[in-house]
Amino acid sequence: MALRIAIVTDTNSGVMADAAQELGIHVVPMPFVVDGQECYEGVNLESSHFYERQEQGAVIATSQPSIAKLQNLWDKLLQTHDEIVYIPMSSGLSGSCDTARHLASNYDGAVEVADCMRISVTQREAALDALRWAKAGMSAAQIRQRLEADRLEASIYIMVDTMEYLRKGGRISPAAGAIGSLLKIKPVLQIQGDKLDAFSVAKSLKAAKRTMLAALEKDIHERFAGVDKVHLYVAHTNRSEDAHALAQEMKERFVSDDVFVDQLPLSIACHTGAGALGVGCARILS
Repeated sequence: MALRIAIVTDTNSGVMADAAQELGIHVVPMPFVVDGQECYEGVNLESSHFYERQEQGAVIATSQPSIAKLQNLWDKLLQTHDEIVYIPMSSGLSGSCDTARHLASNYDGAVEVADCMRISVTQREAALDALRWAKAGMSAAQIRQRLEADRLEASIYIMVDTMEYLRKGGRISPAAGAIGSLLKIKPVLQIQGDKLDAFSVAKSLKAAKRTMLAALEKDIHERFAGVDKVHLYVAHTNRSEDAHALAQEMKERFVSDDVFVDQLPLSIACHTGAGALGVGCARILS
């Protein structure tokens, strides 16, 4: 008899409860502290309210799901499943992966925590890959091993509208943030593996899009051997119209209909603010 395996990720993937149910996976809501109040993305904190509070100067910090809530979810799932594969956000961007691994050590191998070193749309893709492999008969341990072996087969490039929240979050120095605001430059950041790094700067949205698309095209052809080998993505914070326009541009440029558009999770938005726009790709895995 095939093992019944539950695939679990967190809302840093951009997958909220309703979508998770449709996809056949399970999600852990990620907590936020907004002016001292604990909130949960997709539960009691909607993105529109988040951006309002952020613009008003609220003190916002990300946090980890409580060990008790994570344990309760795993215990419940193991009543109907034999094993669990848990796919948290990259260990390089949060301590939640290490916390989950420590908890999983109490489950005698029934829970496998995969550090796929991804976030947002590429983390979502990892969960979908895991679900497909589970249906194909792979064990939880085999799925974790495959996810970790292929975890660097993805890239994300993000343009931010302001450097203010990067400065507040300690991602850049106060001096760099002040200069950036004064010059109105738009930094382009890269998420590759366990890091959020500065990639380039641009003086306009148009220039930033050119930079991101050129970087994406280089990845597609030099790292992944062609557009037919990758899924393509556009992600944004409160920039839906621009995001869909960029997706159409990518479809035409890369001659592909495989372009998924999604909002960036609030775990990234707390550092980028509203107006962020990103592109990405991930290798299509068999």
